[in-house]
Amino acid sequence: MKEVDDRYDVVVIDCPPQLGYLTLTALSASTAVLITIHPQMLDVMSMSQFLLMLGGILKSISEAGAEVRLKWFRYLVTRYEPTDGPQAQMVGFMQALFPKQMLKNQMLKSTAISDAGITNQTLYEVERSAFTRATYDRAIEALKSVNEEVASLVHQAWGRRA
Repeated sequence: MKEVDDRYDVVVIDCPPQLGYLTLTALSASTAVLITIHPQMLDVMSMSQFLLMLGGILKSISEAGAEVRLKWFRYLVTRYEPTDGPQAQMVGFMQALFPKQMLKNQMLKSTAISDAGITNQTLYEVERSAFTRATYDRAIEALKSVNEEVASLVHQAWGRRA
């Protein structure tokens, strides 16, 4: 990371949820962590178990002299269906437990996002006319809100205003 530090403002390292060398190395090199979570009981329980194990490993690593210095750590709810009662309850539960760690905005489940991914494009790259207007607009608004919130956190970590 030090070799490319002067060439990039932000480096995103997308790690699988496993306790391997990639994840541990990425955490030790990181200044921020964004964990995506699908708001269903099994996914939340799995994430909780992973974070408990990770905490134990990070404690051992810390005792060995390594440090993890995060400017921020947040959870992003993804594939969220606000009209799904159990999902809405799970989001409320997580917001009550982690009020400062939850992003205020959620990434909605959308066929527009799924369909864009099938063509290896982002939602910003696909033609709006390929979807119903309401579907596209709802997805792009959720994406914009999440991206603005994350950008604001990055600016805060840099000591700048967005």
